[in-house]
Amino acid sequence: MKFSCSVDINKPRAEVVALFDNPDHMQYWQDGFLRFERISGKHGEVGSKNKIVYDQKGKEMVLTETIKVYDLPREMTGIYEHKMMDNEMQNIFTELSPTQTRWVTHIHYYRVKGFLKIVAFLFPGMFKKQVQKWMDQFKAFAE
Repeated sequence: MKFSCSVDINKPRAEVVALFDNPDHMQYWQDGFLRFERISGKHGEVGSKNKIVYDQKGKEMVLTETIKVYDLPREMTGIYEHKMMDNEMQNIFTELSPTQTRWVTHIHYYRVKGFLKIVAFLFPGMFKKQVQKWMDQFKAFAE
């Protein structure tokens, strides 16, 4: 399953990227965010790995993030692995003007298992809706 989402943010690209690139800010725009832990490598290093933990209805959901592309302020692409699904998320930041930035994300779920496979088949828009919600919440946080 592949889809894209976007949002225009009324801030300069450098400010938007600085907020996006700081894991301490994830709590302000990602519902259920609990913690971010470095597993290996340095921040921004291609191949580095991080553990991202969310509270999903009282249970911990753990994602392993592997940095695939780190070319900020233009692009950051990560691979996100979970026991039930894997996806690649490409984040592109484009300067629309000195005071406005467009954030576009392209997501490719290339492995979905079990119940989530059924959900993805029956309600594919649910995944896109969640990503767009977080992007809109990031916009509100950034502005």
